[in-house]
Amino acid sequence: QVQLVESGGGWVQPGGSLRLSCAPSQRMSDASVIAWYRATPGKQREWVASISSRGTSDYADSERQRLTISRDVAKNTMYLQIDSVKFEDTAVYYCYARFDSDDYWGQGIQVTVSS
Repeated sequence: QVQLVESGGGWVQPGGSLRLSCAPSQRMSDASVIAWYRATPGKQREWVASISSRGTSDYADSERQRLTISRDVAKNTMYLQIDSVKFEDTAVYYCYARFDSDDYWGQGIQVTVSS
């Protein structure tokens, strides 16, 4: 069983920046894909960004300019940088990873954008 530990959430002002981290209990390079999703009340969990085992990143079209997904193989950690934060970024953010065709989710971390 793979554990995904998220950190870096909390409160942020509009226009600010935030960086979320996700550390899997298994070697990250063994995952075929690692991604971030987010969920808000009344909406389905939505895909935000992902990075493949080869380091190829992809983003939801609506967020492409404000997000940066990255990974540090040495630290076995994935990151999601959110710039120019908006109220609509308020959500629970989930780390996701696929290892050997099995899907794993983190417990989620709250991000609240408020002035």
